[in-house]
Amino acid sequence: MELNKSLRNDWTKEEVQNIYNQPLLELLYQAATVHREWHNPKEVQVCTLLSVKTGGCPEDCSYCGQAARYQTDIKVQALLPTETVISHAIKAKENGSTRFCMAAAWREVRNNRDFDRIIDMVKGVNELGLEVCCTLGMLTEEQAIRLQEAGLYAYNHNLDTSEEYYDKIISTRNFDNRINTIQHVRKAGISVCSGGIIGLGETTADRVSMLLTLSTMPQHPESVPVNALARVQGTPLEELPKVPIWDMVRMIATARILMPASTVRLSAGRIEMSETEQAWCFMAGANSIFTGEEKTLLVTPNPGVNEDLQMLSNLGLEPKKKEFATSCSN
Repeated sequence: MELNKSLRNDWTKEEVQNIYNQPLLELLYQAATVHREWHNPKEVQVCTLLSVKTGGCPEDCSYCGQAARYQTDIKVQALLPTETVISHAIKAKENGSTRFCMAAAWREVRNNRDFDRIIDMVKGVNELGLEVCCTLGMLTEEQAIRLQEAGLYAYNHNLDTSEEYYDKIISTRNFDNRINTIQHVRKAGISVCSGGIIGLGETTADRVSMLLTLSTMPQHPESVPVNALARVQGTPLEELPKVPIWDMVRMIATARILMPASTVRLSAGRIEMSETEQAWCFMAGANSIFTGEEKTLLVTPNPGVNEDLQMLSNLGLEPKKKEFATSCSN
């Protein structure tokens, strides 16, 4: 397979379908080849995601246990003190994380004291030399600029699913709201983190559509999380089946081929994957995971940092070291 080391933003739906639907081992071979052309295949970026404000969200995302309208066991937690967040970030750095992401269960950012506190958190984590990321819901261009000036490295705002399937999962906002926030982030000079979730009841065509939207953006997201639905009791999607591992592998491999320079993050759902299954995802081009001392990813179970470091060692992989740079490229 001869590779032209250049990025494309003009993929067609038919091309994405053909890549996604090809025989699995051929897809894996192509993705692994692309991965080795663009990245060090031995490196995996270890990231930590902390919920700094939990639950009570007014949105109705069908997969999310933090939506106030669903009866779940998740405890509502007000915005954490800045000192607590910084202590978590220090611990994450000691455990080998190079990116620290702070998540707040908000529909949108509001210009109030809580946002002022988020700004202080961003400044504090940035001073530790970590890539600091936030996921706070929708935000305006002015708010994005304020976050960038505070030292924000990346902003996460997933598409979740395809534009066509979006209103089956969320009714309290629309797909264009997602795109607008991503555009505000990009315009502010912040690195974009945007991917989606599979296992929501979507079709293969929906998965292809979501990948097409991401890969035809004027600039690919620097970070593309691929999540398997973490089924939360009390949410509308709690009875859906576990996502088959080969579906995750197909998504990761296709994302790797379409967006070769991006960091593809193996995100939610790892708690239900064996070490062997995760190895297939790394073979397909995933080069980042989320880990943590509390063994949670936001509010759902996740492998702990010691387990993850042992897994990487078993597979001959190693945590990626921090690259100190002032640009917003990964």
